[in-house]
Amino acid sequence: MRAPKGFIDISDPKVCQVGHPAPPWMASYADLMTELVCFFVILYALSAALNKDVQKAAADVKEMMDKGEMKGEVKIDKDGLKISIEEQGGASFFGVGAAEPTPEIDEKLAMLTPALAKLAQSHEILVEGHTDGQAIHNDYFDSNWELSTARATSVARLLIEKYKMPAEHLGAVGYGGNRPIATNDTPDGRAKNRRVVIFVKSTSLKKDPKEAGPPTAVLDKKAVPPVEPLTVPAEVIRNTENPESPSAAPPAKEGAE
Repeated sequence: MRAPKGFIDISDPKVCQVGHPAPPWMASYADLMTELVCFFVILYALSAALNKDVQKAAADVKEMMDKGEMKGEVKIDKDGLKISIEEQGGASFFGVGAAEPTPEIDEKLAMLTPALAKLAQSHEILVEGHTDGQAIHNDYFDSNWELSTARATSVARLLIEKYKMPAEHLGAVGYGGNRPIATNDTPDGRAKNRRVVIFVKSTSLKKDPKEAGPPTAVLDKKAVPPVEPLTVPAEVIRNTENPESPSAAPPAKEGAE
């Protein structure tokens, strides 16, 4: 079969045959595309780390942990800032099988609030509740799912009601004992798993003014003349209410016989 006019014949050596090596320039082009993809992936992964407010908050919390004021871990990744606080010195964040926060976790939140206050104005914050692996079933909670969610909600409410963080930027979620970071066979391991994680998402909630819609027109009350009420004669009202009455007939004209 002949190639159409203007097309390179398949037998031409410049045409890559099936099973033949690609032309030399293809290797350099493929390497360039791979490097560009890696470059943008790295930029995406560092998007949270490049935020100065996030870096400062992480440094402040890390300093408190280094001083022994609180126990836990600080981590920044492509999703945002994660501050994990753990029980320290045998003091529990919550009662056994309960969701009411103790003075211990209230003290930790009071230390974290200054570092998170600015981020809370422009970022979404998620409070994660975690429990150990011991099963629970009482009059209030059927499983660790409900318990961890209730504990996360209690912490979120404390941040909103006592520390005045914006409620529209806060959320709560419970993972039960499904995301352990230590073994559940020892008391120390279970204490590590009974943790609260403050997750500051990397995506900013601030809206670009360019994306806002057109300004809403404001009606100038002075430019609009007042509307006078419509006055209906009493005779018309009576005739409308009782059209069968004699008064419904049109009045006689003056001078008519």
